[in-house]
Amino acid sequence: MTLKIKHLALSVFALGFSLCIKAQAAQVVIEQDKDIDKLLEYKKDIKTTTIYKIQIDQSVDLDIAQKIKSDFLNAYNEWPVNIVWNTPNYKVWVGNFATRLEADRALVKVKKKYMYANILQPKIDKN
Repeated sequence: MTLKIKHLALSVFALGFSLCIKAQAAQVVIEQDKDIDKLLEYKKDIKTTTIYKIQIDQSVDLDIAQKIKSDFLNAYNEWPVNIVWNTPNYKVWVGNFATRLEADRALVKVKKKYMYANILQPKIDKN
């Protein structure tokens, strides 16, 4: 009698195990709205506007900031320079670097003359 119970239990276990193996061989099908593909295409076209700049100096006087800008352009003419009013100072910013690595490389050159220069990532107004 115990042999029949063991044989029956083994058969049930084997049947259950074989059903589990077949259940794991299923295929998953994902149905999604076609507009999702359109959104993904639009996202590819949108470029991020992350830029880095180097701040070489700041001053409360516009004339001093313009002199700093002029001196910088005489020493380094490879990057654009602009003066930005940020209360209460005029800040002299250099470059429009697309990557942090590019800004770091420029900072190494700029620090030779402007030792307090630093990299920043200004917020951009998206109008």
